[in-house]
Amino acid sequence: MADQLVRATAADGGIRAVGVITTRLAEEARQRHSLSYVATAALGRTMSAGLLLASSMKRAESRVNIRIRGNGPLGGLMVDAGLDGTVRGYVDNPSIELPPNPKGKLDVGGAVGQQGYLYVVRDVGYGYPYSSTTELVTGEIGEDITNYLVQSEQTPSALVLGVFVGAQGVTASGGLLLQVMPKAARDEALVQTLESRVAALSGFTPLLQAGKTLPQMFEELMGDMGLEVLPERQLLQFHCGCSFDRVLGALKLLGEDELQDMIEKDDGAEATCHFCGEVYQANSSELEQLISELQTEASQ
Repeated sequence: MADQLVRATAADGGIRAVGVITTRLAEEARQRHSLSYVATAALGRTMSAGLLLASSMKRAESRVNIRIRGNGPLGGLMVDAGLDGTVRGYVDNPSIELPPNPKGKLDVGGAVGQQGYLYVVRDVGYGYPYSSTTELVTGEIGEDITNYLVQSEQTPSALVLGVFVGAQGVTASGGLLLQVMPKAARDEALVQTLESRVAALSGFTPLLQAGKTLPQMFEELMGDMGLEVLPERQLLQFHCGCSFDRVLGALKLLGEDELQDMIEKDDGAEATCHFCGEVYQANSSELEQLISELQTEASQ
């Protein structure tokens, strides 16, 4: 099944629902960063969450950045997701591995840590980005994002995230986000019903592995609430906008002396993109060209 995002509404527009399947992009992230099992689960969940959060934005260039910094051995992670369906991300310590938690599942909470902070930045495409910080609740990602939505955006929300990774890589990944809009938030019975149904789910990946589509998942949760699944299917992909030209621009900022030192000691420079793992190499001739440009700019 292709990586995709599907939107739906229920209760006469009082409930907003979004679902994503991110299996292939999570697997690409695993391969690009040589992620361990638990690091794959942590980053995969956060990439799904980033796409879900970005889906409510309006302008095509809108993006959401999620940064998590906990006291666990994973160190931290960073995800950048856009309304256009692109996402990228990385973790500080990709090779860290932990034994399963008491439930027999990957110990994402132990890897991230239960003490720390979740930082969310929303760039709407103009003006200053909106940023918010909340404390971590469990380190399991889903609960932490839900806590952010309640505290910072004051929106009753239910979020389910999942990544199943085995010896063959990621075989299921994605999530569901259900939010009660302001006009329905006072209907306590509606909120409680929705919360109880989401709580009863066995998780996201078991549904995906059972062959359930996103519309079928919505039907099981809200089929009796006036569900309307929107026809558009947005394709999702792991994508990074890094390029060799951008690397040269960054190297140029180091200045003439540093560039000359690289030429003399290393006969060039090598840079690796944190987000996608792409390695770029600049030879001495290219660095000399940068020095020449700096000297020209200084003389003007």
